[in-house]
Amino acid sequence: MVRTVLPGDDRACRSGCKQDVPECCGTPGRAQHNRAVLVVLAPVCDGAGVSEVSQDGTGGRGAAILLPRYAEDLEAFARYLAVERGRSTHTTRAYLGDIRHLLTHLGDHGIEGLADVRLADLRSWLGAQDEAGAARATLARRAASARTFFRWAQHTGRLPTDPSLRLVAPKRIRTLPGVLKQSEAGELLDLAAVRADDDDPIHRRDRAIVEVLYASGLRVGELVGLDIDDLDWGQRTVRVMGKGGRERVVPFGVPAADALAEWLTSRGQLANERSGSALFLGRRGGRVDPRQVRALVHELLSHVPDAPDLGPHGLRHSAATHLLEGGADLRIVQELLGHASLATTQIYTHVSVDRLRRSYQQAHPRA
Repeated sequence: MVRTVLPGDDRACRSGCKQDVPECCGTPGRAQHNRAVLVVLAPVCDGAGVSEVSQDGTGGRGAAILLPRYAEDLEAFARYLAVERGRSTHTTRAYLGDIRHLLTHLGDHGIEGLADVRLADLRSWLGAQDEAGAARATLARRAASARTFFRWAQHTGRLPTDPSLRLVAPKRIRTLPGVLKQSEAGELLDLAAVRADDDDPIHRRDRAIVEVLYASGLRVGELVGLDIDDLDWGQRTVRVMGKGGRERVVPFGVPAADALAEWLTSRGQLANERSGSALFLGRRGGRVDPRQVRALVHELLSHVPDAPDLGPHGLRHSAATHLLEGGADLRIVQELLGHASLATTQIYTHVSVDRLRRSYQQAHPRA
């Protein structure tokens, strides 16, 4: 099987695992290093044992036919995504999973090489997933993965023509993101502050995490990748490495600054040789994991009456919506969030208008 291990990905060799995994990146530090990419052509450990199939479920005859044959091409494609295109670890992993899935499908349907692939084969692949109930967003991403892969294969001389030129997927249905009311966000932050009063370093860290998430609208991957020296206390800003390696500077308010200062007085209780300069640490001293942050936000919100069950991205959506409701300029919000396109930011204007419409219908006697 083929498994890509990117710098910062510890899933191939988690602490305490006794399985015999031949190699892993072992690179400490930020979650989004876009440097060398290693493709392991061997059983891969997921922390609970060695798996014989890839994480996206590919396996069987199709995988046995095409995956080994194109292992080196997949490795080169991974390097292209991470190094030349500057794609994040998460995006690179998702694209490679999509291409592994495609190669398995092609092998299962008698395709023996990439040069034999036709547009109808790619449409058959998407059609099979559609019939299996795949979401439109998933189909759109997998179509994009296939187009990127085949365009790269043609440009690098691996294929004479690109069979994916006319490949399209159903348009994504853009749904409005779930957001908190301002009062609910306040209750969430108050709850985290009350917990932090017990001087437990984890509770102080948790308070700082939710304050920063809401104050700055960071993605969870951006938050866990922060280092101490990314903070500018004088300006009350934080330097963030966003998608595609784009750096931006984002402000945070006085409550977030107070929570961060309090956490840093307790950080030494968790820090060890694994900590490096990471701003937020886990119980064992390493950089906090995104899953811990997601679990934290879900758990805190479960104690806020009538609040929707949101994760860290819900706090990002809420921050953007509340900024616009407060009169912030759309371009400023785009810059704060690190959106490459203003169209992505504009969805929050629809959220604000939708909330305004509901309030009007509930309150106005002639609505």
